Amino acid sequence: MTIEFAPFFSWPIIAVLGVFALILAGLAFWRGVRGATLRTLALAALLLALANPTLMQEDREQLSTIVPVIVDRSQSQDTAQRKQQTDVALASLNDRFSRYPRIETRVVEVADDGESDTPSTKLFTALRSAISDVPSARIGGAVFLTDGQIHDLPNINQNLGFNAPVHGLITGQPNEFDRRIEVVRAPRFGIVGEEQELTLRVFDDGRQGGTAGSGNAQVTVRMNGQQISTLQVRPGVETPFSFTVPRGGNNVMEFSVAELPGEVTTANNRAVHVIDGIRQNLRVLLVSGEPHAGERAWRNLLKSDASVDLVHFTILRPPEKQDGTPINELSLIAFPTRELFVEKIKDFDLIIFDRYKHRGVLPILYYDYIAQYVNNGGALLIAAGPEHAGEDSIASTPLEQVLPAAPTGQVHNAAFFPHLSEAGQKHPVTRGLDGSNATPPAWGRWFRTIDVDTPQGQTVMEGDGNRPLLVLNRQGQGRVAMLLSDQGWLWARGYEGGGPHVSLYRRIAHWLMKEPELEEEALTARAVGRTLEATRQTIGDDPGPATIRYPSGRTETVPMTAAGPGQYRLERRMEETGLFEVSSGQFSTLVHVGAVDAPEFKAMISTLNTLKPFADKTRGLVTRVASGDGISLPDILPVRGEVRVNDPDRMVIRLTDESVLRGINTLPLFAGFAGLSALLFAVAAMWWREGR
Repeated sequence: MTIEFAPFFSWPIIAVLGVFALILAGLAFWRGVRGATLRTLALAALLLALANPTLMQEDREQLSTIVPVIVDRSQSQDTAQRKQQTDVALASLNDRFSRYPRIETRVVEVADDGESDTPSTKLFTALRSAISDVPSARIGGAVFLTDGQIHDLPNINQNLGFNAPVHGLITGQPNEFDRRIEVVRAPRFGIVGEEQELTLRVFDDGRQGGTAGSGNAQVTVRMNGQQISTLQVRPGVETPFSFTVPRGGNNVMEFSVAELPGEVTTANNRAVHVIDGIRQNLRVLLVSGEPHAGERAWRNLLKSDASVDLVHFTILRPPEKQDGTPINELSLIAFPTRELFVEKIKDFDLIIFDRYKHRGVLPILYYDYIAQYVNNGGALLIAAGPEHAGEDSIASTPLEQVLPAAPTGQVHNAAFFPHLSEAGQKHPVTRGLDGSNATPPAWGRWFRTIDVDTPQGQTVMEGDGNRPLLVLNRQGQGRVAMLLSDQGWLWARGYEGGGPHVSLYRRIAHWLMKEPELEEEALTARAVGRTLEATRQTIGDDPGPATIRYPSGRTETVPMTAAGPGQYRLERRMEETGLFEVSSGQFSTLVHVGAVDAPEFKAMISTLNTLKPFADKTRGLVTRVASGDGISLPDILPVRGEVRVNDPDRMVIRLTDESVLRGINTLPLFAGFAGLSALLFAVAAMWWREGR
């Protein structure tokens, strides 16, 4: 309550009037005039009325003390034990604060935002956001409910925006430990068949020196789902590992370390690294039986690829054409059969026989070598012509054991449009060829096919009368393809508009050389930001739903939708980040969503050390909430004024003295009847005194 003045005249005028009144009063007292005192009081009342004093009373409301409670809901907290501790502790904390009407809590739960590729726990960022609209004087303290793994810690000398204690309630158990594995250094690309080296490291967090006793950790290494090695690794020490890139394209390497009994989580016991295999030089051997129009199509295609080393021989002078010409007078190169098919056959990635027949150039034993080459992982393509149906067909040699179809001896001559079979519409070698969706296909006709018995493997293209035209088959560890026509050159020449001979020939060659993207049965997965995309390729029926195993260990069955002939896909945005396993039938694959080196997975054990410096500086408290099999929270101690000492057993909350002005009540002291009465009383008293 205060008195304010709102004068009717300016203060200088009132001051002049006051001086004049003071002179009059002085003269009256000096001359002894009767009623001088009453005259002085009347003048004073008049001056006071001109000053217009007003009694003012403020209506204020006490403001509450704000206490932000920052709750950690990150993935490191996503274990059954910590999640339960957090839920129970938060409920108990809310109950305790509710007993203090002047304390208002602001609970902020901090989870992964689902946008960042590098998930981390940013509790101080959430704290600044929670108190951005509150004056610092109203902040009574801050409480962090977390496992202590915080990745946006400010500098200890940085101003937090308030002067109040910082408290930490830590979930988890003391003496926790966790084992994890990381790929420290690794190449992104590697030459197929050549040795590469990467470096990995196993960490035993929470154990002295980073090791679990004196024992080693067993690490299992898998390449594309197949186990290739088992290592004994000493925790805390970088370990090199040498391997060979088995194929072109993506190669997924998985490293899994044996778990420790009682460790915090096994979500970080696996690491994955993807290395792209590059074929340095593809060595292709093309053997043409005799010059013909289709020979150039094969040669031009293979020579146009800079990554292909082509060795091409055409049999221009077979044994039956010997005419006695001396060898030194011939300008032809002798066919180095032994060098190619005995000594260096393993060096070739693909062997092509283009309209070749057994004419005595190759010893019969060499065909058996070629069959062994296929069974041991080699690739063979037969581009058949009329000679394949004759008596000198290579199907009559030991090579027949790896061929998927035997000729009947008939050559079918008729105009037809090559078309995809039912399996060919799904097979990645022929699926989506330009012009294949039309009926008849939007490409030129062929005029000859070689009849064969019912073939093994997959017939992906058919000719006149649905006769097999392109047959693909796996034989032993290798692969064989048979193109049962020599008319492909018509497409290369643009006859009747031509056709996709380049795409077809290239896909056949790449399938034979086991390029992953052309596998007819495969499951692949990739991460685009936080979205997991999985594709199931099959030439069979609907493979059904896929199963996703999350980094946290939970599994989910997700339906796959048809994305085209032989292709089924799923797309799911992931809240978690880390290593996911996608399974479909007998196939499984791994994919890492988010950054591989995300801080959220580098340390998973709970700790008091991160918040303790801030608590010590602000007179706060850091303690664990776990007590035996239950939860125990410290008491709350509200205090007024600045907190000057630590309380080792209680969370001190500084109460605010801030208030808000709701209104002002004013009462003019000389206004209205009150002022008039005072003046009349003074004048009447003066008149009465003078009239005596």
